[in-house]
Amino acid sequence: MTRRPYVIAIDGPAASGKSSTAQMVAEKLGYLHVDSGSLYRAATAAMLRAEPDTSRWTEQGVLAAARPLELRAARTSFYPLLDGRAIEDELRGGDVTRNVSRVAQMPRVREWVNGRVREAAESKDVVVDGRDMGTVVFPDADLKIFLVADSRERAARRLRQRGTPTSEKMLDDETLRINERDARDARQTVPAADAVIIDTTGLTQQEQVEQIVSLSKQRSG
Repeated sequence: MTRRPYVIAIDGPAASGKSSTAQMVAEKLGYLHVDSGSLYRAATAAMLRAEPDTSRWTEQGVLAAARPLELRAARTSFYPLLDGRAIEDELRGGDVTRNVSRVAQMPRVREWVNGRVREAAESKDVVVDGRDMGTVVFPDADLKIFLVADSRERAARRLRQRGTPTSEKMLDDETLRINERDARDARQTVPAADAVIIDTTGLTQQEQVEQIVSLSKQRSG
């Protein structure tokens, strides 16, 4: 009897380190990483190409623009292609960053992204991260992780990630933005009843990764 693929679902609020932690866990275990956020960004990039005037965007328009998108498996992760080409630089651009939250709130776009993520997990052992992963997308995931951290710590991490000099004022402003994002995302940032909650405020990323890898090995052992 063929073993079904193993799924680790990682959820958590904005800037909790979901994606980078999921990538490192996947590498440690020899699984593939699926970042649902990259699909929302790819759909946003596709829509910007199709209609630069964001005031004219509709849910149907985003779905139509996203139709050519596909997820392709690489060495350690799936990555989105648009018209057969990798678009990583475009995904991280300012226009996409400013508009992706709006796209991610469209119910049918969320259904589309969730469907692509499930397809990716049909034949590969995966570590998936994003919103609703352990509750809606993979309610039967083998291991569910919910990462939390103090909002000021998450703000500090985000500023460090940008690699620019920071000040207390910048940290205050970023903390405010994180708190506002938490309020917007509250409905999609709920841990599954059987999720393992890990507070990463005082942990290094390596420590988080080791905890999740250890839990996975215990469950699959």
